[in-house]
Amino acid sequence: MPEESTARRTPVFQWHRRAGGRLVEFAGWELPVQYERGVLAEHRAVREAAGLFDVSHMGEIWVRGSGALELLQRLTPNDVGRLTPGRAQYSALLTERGTIIDDLLVYCLAEDRYLLVVNAANTAIDLQRITDYCGADSEVDDASERTALFALQGPLAADILGPLVDAETGSLESFSFVEAEVAGVPALISRTGYTGEDGFEIYLPTEQALVVWETLMDAGRRCGMEPIGLGARDTLRLEAGLMLHGNDIDDTVTPLEAGLGWVVKLRKGDFIGRSALVEQKRRGVSRRLVGLELEGRRIARQGASVFRGDERVGTVTSGSWSPTLERAVAMALVDARSVSEDGALELEIRGKRTAARRVNLPFYRREPR
Repeated sequence: MPEESTARRTPVFQWHRRAGGRLVEFAGWELPVQYERGVLAEHRAVREAAGLFDVSHMGEIWVRGSGALELLQRLTPNDVGRLTPGRAQYSALLTERGTIIDDLLVYCLAEDRYLLVVNAANTAIDLQRITDYCGADSEVDDASERTALFALQGPLAADILGPLVDAETGSLESFSFVEAEVAGVPALISRTGYTGEDGFEIYLPTEQALVVWETLMDAGRRCGMEPIGLGARDTLRLEAGLMLHGNDIDDTVTPLEAGLGWVVKLRKGDFIGRSALVEQKRRGVSRRLVGLELEGRRIARQGASVFRGDERVGTVTSGSWSPTLERAVAMALVDARSVSEDGALELEIRGKRTAARRVNLPFYRREPR
C-alpha cells in the first residue's frame, strides 16, 4: 500500500477527495490541482460564471497593540498609515537589500489591530521576521491553524454570496471588507482575489468551514459555479498579470524590478529596504518583469531562456496557455536595456527558438458589469 501523505490538509480536504479532486502536494499541503472536468472548464467557469477556491493553506497572522502600526510601517514598503478600518492593501516584506521575502495583504480592523495574509510556503519565515521586530507594545498571533479561507470569484460572485450574508457585500469596494455572517458563521469578507475577476475572499473559523463551503457550492451550482483547483488558479492569475512568489518574485527581486513600484511609498518614512530602493530608483533598474505573447502554440515554462538575437537577456518566470486569449503567454525577467520599442524577442523552448513580443500587463482585463 502507498504511504499515507504527511502533507497538511485543509478543513474541506475530504470534500475535495469525494468530489474527484486530483490531489497534489503544494507548499507542504495536499491540495486539489483539478477536478473531473479539468483545468480548462474550471478556468472558463471563473471567467464566465463563478468558481470557489479552497485556499485555506494561506497563512493568517494577527498584529495587535499600540505599536502595531509602527511595526508594520517598519516592515512593509506600502503606507499602512493610509488604511482605515475596513480597508486592505497589497504589500510585501522586504530584505535590507530591498528584495521580496513575501508578498501579502494587510487588513486594518483598527489602528491597533491588523491581519496579515501571507503565502503558505513562507508563513513560518514571515512569522519569524515579524516576531523579530515586534516590541513590547505589540503582539503577534499566528492564526493560520484556526482560520479557513475560501475565494469566491467570477462575474456572478456577488449574486451567489449576497443571499447567504447578513450584510451588504455587493456594494463593497475593491480592497474593502466587512465582518459578517455567512450561512450563520462569523466571517471576514473582503472584495479581493487572485483571478482578475470580481469576487470575494472569506475568512472563517476552521471548525465551521465545511458547512460554509457546502452552502456556497449548493448556491453556486445553480449559476454554473465550479470548484477550482491549483491548475486553473495559476492560469487565471497569470492572465491577470498577478505574480506568484517563488516564480515571478522572490528574495532576489525588488518591487521596482517587478513593476510593483506602486506599493513602495518612499515618502512615508524609513522602512526595511528603503535605502536600497532609493539607490535603485536613482540608478534605474537593470532588469524588468515583462509580459510576453508567443507565436504558435508552444508554451514557455519557468526557467526558459529569453534571447534578443544571439544574446541571452532574461528568463521566463511563469508561462502557460491562456484559455481566454487562446494564445501562449509568459512573464519574464529581462535585461531592461534589451527591451526595445518593437518588443521582439525569442524564447528557447526544448532547444528550439519561438518568437515572442513584449506586451503590457495584464494580459486579460475584465469588462465592468
